[in-house]
Amino acid sequence: MFAEAAPRRIILVSCGMVPPAVLGCLQEGLTKELGAEVSQAGAMPLPAGAYDPRRRQYRAEAFLTSLTPYRPVKGLVLGLTPVDLFVPHLNFVFGLADFRQKCAIISLARLQPEFYGQPGNPRLLEERALKEAIHELGHLLGLGHCPVPACIMFFSNSLADTDRKGPGFCPECRRRLP
Repeated sequence: MFAEAAPRRIILVSCGMVPPAVLGCLQEGLTKELGAEVSQAGAMPLPAGAYDPRRRQYRAEAFLTSLTPYRPVKGLVLGLTPVDLFVPHLNFVFGLADFRQKCAIISLARLQPEFYGQPGNPRLLEERALKEAIHELGHLLGLGHCPVPACIMFFSNSLADTDRKGPGFCPECRRRLP
């Protein structure tokens, strides 16, 4: 939980068309898991110049820069996008956080069963999105990756890692939350 003396706010920002059910799930789940006030700030366009036509993906860092103006005082901002994200030297990322800017972004692209040729499953998408959201917000709160595979702060090298994680922090990571 957040310290009583330092109330936190989390602002959710859609970067492209994000299903309203996913936003609602995150708003409820983040409030429950992090004890923060969570609200939606509406939508912003995909960042200009973020698309890499050779990779057919978007640069994750460009989203962080575009999200900064949405950050509340003593708060965090989390962007959600349906597009596939990458950072240099990695094939893709599920999300990215910038501790200094207190901004993070998650991509729903590879969290959707349809990406892998499977039937759509809105509940599974919501579950995966919530896990990735909590993970990236954990980074914004100062947590690094955790060696415990069931902890939400375990590094997801694949979707199987995300699916294997529990819905929250291990006792040690929870203890280290501000």
